Amino acid sequence: MSVYRSEFVETSVEVVDPRFHSLVLFNAQLEKLFDGCRWLEGPVWFGDQQRLLVSDIPNDRILSWDESNGLRIFRHSAGFPNGQTRDRQGRLLTCSHGHRALLRTEHNGQVVSLVDSHQGQPLNTPNDVVVKSDGTVWFSDPLYGLVNDFEGGRRHSFQPAVIYRFDPADRSLQAMTSPDEVKGPNGLAFSPDESMLYVVDTCAPDDSTPDPLIHLFDVEEGGSKLSGRRDFHRVNNGNADGIRVDAIGNVWSSAGNGVHCIAPDGTLLGRIATPRLVGNLCFGGVNGNRLFLCSWDTMYSIYVNTRGLQHPALS
Repeated sequence: MSVYRSEFVETSVEVVDPRFHSLVLFNAQLEKLFDGCRWLEGPVWFGDQQRLLVSDIPNDRILSWDESNGLRIFRHSAGFPNGQTRDRQGRLLTCSHGHRALLRTEHNGQVVSLVDSHQGQPLNTPNDVVVKSDGTVWFSDPLYGLVNDFEGGRRHSFQPAVIYRFDPADRSLQAMTSPDEVKGPNGLAFSPDESMLYVVDTCAPDDSTPDPLIHLFDVEEGGSKLSGRRDFHRVNNGNADGIRVDAIGNVWSSAGNGVHCIAPDGTLLGRIATPRLVGNLCFGGVNGNRLFLCSWDTMYSIYVNTRGLQHPALS
């Protein structure tokens, strides 16, 4: 792996709504951190270690990057990892296409499978994962990792594409959506008060006329039910994939031309351009105001004037 060195890249900031002025920095530049990957996904910031972990799905590995050491390999043969986050105890949670499972890395480095089936049948390919303040783990389970050999291997599906809620306390697994509500569940994010769940719908893999959207659900009954699905936003230029919410409720979404910032009312506030499409992103850095952007084979970052929504103990 290469020794860390940064490289500033030309970018542009497009203000669509005046509210975006307060969220971006006029003197912040887009920084290229590393490249040479195949398809980057699942970025997660470890604030207590000041490092970033990220999935390189086709290369079947998880990478680690920090300012002091640059890029290193965190794990080979990682099960074709996709979305990642941390649980409330600071452990790494990884969506594994290869194992068709949600994995957890214990503090001693041991990797355990939390869940790999529903009602006696294998999951599809867990894609993205978020953790609620009550410790429950929510993940999307679309078909994307089953339809080719590039991101896990062509295999048969036994389940509809849905969003699941897993409770580590009793190991119960509950389907939270129906196939009619979300055809291709992808990126997930809770609102700051956890009363709403944002869900990216990138449609079914075989849909010849996809209409990808970010949906919004109400979280009811103590977090055990979703209701009131409505269309929140349609990304203009490419599709939404990974999404994150900042501390004041704005949604930051990957897109075909960079990263888009969307207000809680669904209004596009502005865009930050990147040389190639962005597949996923996360907040990190010392103050939580650094956006890390997975842009195809390259990792970029840029500082913004808002902080990501993160659990204080893990920031």
